[in-house]
Amino acid sequence: MRKLFCELNPTCYKISLKKERFKRRLKNTFSHQKIAKEKSDKELKYIIKGHFSIIVRKLYGVDIELQKNKVTNIELACKKINGLIIHPNEVFSFWTTIGSPTKRKGYKEGLVIRKNKVLDKSYGGGLCQMANMIHYLVLNSPLEVVELHHHTDALFPDERRRVPFGTGTSVMYNYVDYRFKNNLDFDIQLLTWVEDGMVYGELRAAKDIPYRYKLVEEDHHFKKEGDKYYRISKVYKITINKKKNKEIKKELILNNHSLVLYDYKLIPKEEIRND
Repeated sequence: MRKLFCELNPTCYKISLKKERFKRRLKNTFSHQKIAKEKSDKELKYIIKGHFSIIVRKLYGVDIELQKNKVTNIELACKKINGLIIHPNEVFSFWTTIGSPTKRKGYKEGLVIRKNKVLDKSYGGGLCQMANMIHYLVLNSPLEVVELHHHTDALFPDERRRVPFGTGTSVMYNYVDYRFKNNLDFDIQLLTWVEDGMVYGELRAAKDIPYRYKLVEEDHHFKKEGDKYYRISKVYKITINKKKNKEIKKELILNNHSLVLYDYKLIPKEEIRND
């Protein structure tokens, strides 16, 4: 297969990276989206959704120091995001809020994934976990996702995963962004912080909403197709009327069919389906 220009050598990759970042800056300049920038120390009253996850995980084939460095990277990102107010019709932009994750700003080398497959290290690596958490909060709300980049492959086996597979998002400064829009008629707020090795997040609102949401993963299994294994499942978003505690809507939001890129020996045998 013919290689892309960015795959020829490190210099070509850097040129391609600069080109993509310039294109994003140009796009941002002429965009009609109003990006949220105001922060407030006062917490909005109503919690739509809260979530937390462990930061340092033992990932197969990954230097643990890169995972430990991620703690610093996420702490710095949390300080930029914590307290952000998203007014009606405003858009949250992950990279506009955080800025460039450079060594000068205190960021450390962490794990990054290039083209969904190649594991590498870079300053600010590991911030995908922050974007994943924010996306999970948004999925558990009526807010509108306006930019999302899925990890299309199964890169690692599960390690204390608490959310349905595939519900994360890729981010890479600054052209692979994560964005959502406040399509409600009142303010929304993001709270993010690190405590005891965990990253915490809350999505808050100025007014209560009559619904709660949950994500469910169904028909999860692994299947061999040819000489490769795939991770397969369906993820649904369920809307529940809080007052009546009654399910009013169930919608398919993700149909996973992800190539497994880690050692097949790590696939749980009881989760392999041969039909």
